[in-house]
Amino acid sequence: MNSHEAIKKAIRVIEEEIEGLRRLEDSLNEEFAKAVEVILSCEGKVVVTGIGKSGHIGRKIASTFASTGTPSHFVHPSEALHGDLGVIGQKDVVIAISNSGESGEVLSIVPYLKMQGVTLIAITNNPGSSLAKYSDINLFLNIDKEACPLDLAPTTSSTATLVLGDALAMVVMEMRGFTKEDFALRHPAGSLGRKLRLVKDLYHGGDELPVVREDTPMTQTIITMTAKGFGATAVVDNKGKLVGIITDGDLRRFVNRGGNFDTSLARDVMTKNPKIARPDELALQALKRMEDHKIMVLIVVDDDSKPVGIIHMHDILRSEIV
Repeated sequence: MNSHEAIKKAIRVIEEEIEGLRRLEDSLNEEFAKAVEVILSCEGKVVVTGIGKSGHIGRKIASTFASTGTPSHFVHPSEALHGDLGVIGQKDVVIAISNSGESGEVLSIVPYLKMQGVTLIAITNNPGSSLAKYSDINLFLNIDKEACPLDLAPTTSSTATLVLGDALAMVVMEMRGFTKEDFALRHPAGSLGRKLRLVKDLYHGGDELPVVREDTPMTQTIITMTAKGFGATAVVDNKGKLVGIITDGDLRRFVNRGGNFDTSLARDVMTKNPKIARPDELALQALKRMEDHKIMVLIVVDDDSKPVGIIHMHDILRSEIV
């Protein structure tokens, strides 16, 4: 087989799986909406089960739910019969995956699930199957053939199952109001977790925060800036609200204008209405603001516009979020 033939056959597989996803799209109905509602209202966890390729796909679906705000895990049906049924409670929802709807291992645990009163969602390509019959909700894959040349190996059906699981998880996530910050809490390690770090994870607060009142003499202001080492200080009014910032650049510009530090106050030198950051925003957003405005630091303020910290561009770069 030459390279052209190999690529042609690969394209055929991809096109057949894409066509399978179009069939899946056409099959979505009120059952899908009911499944979303049941998962959203679940007071326990979502347990996914399946055997063989369906089991592999099920593990990924459970992982996606768990990482996007829905407590979930995978239970192997054979292991369930040997003790793992104990992890499934009455308040749980079970998603059982079987392309044929007749997988013996999956069907064997259905009676125990029904005795528990567990809500059972089936994902199957056979709406007349035993699994579909005994389920509370049946999600139909609507796949007419596999991409396998022999029409045997689970290919299109497993892809459709994965996509259907993703669709369920993403709709539930969106309706749950799950945010980037929520995602970050569940992914603290690795590059993804770093990219989702918040300003409050990196800023300097408390005694590290350089802050002076607007009527502070510049001689004292310079001492504060030097002691804290950020090359900047927040300037607040008599209510403690941020009214300005003084940076090393402001000092140089003030001198170039002929200013005299000995006779000046912080308000005479400060830049009014400075760019700020919020504790709960992504550090990446703060970094972009610094880059857009060609500045090195941001004062972090609370909802009352009172400084709670300071974040330097170097803090963000050291965190390796970029």
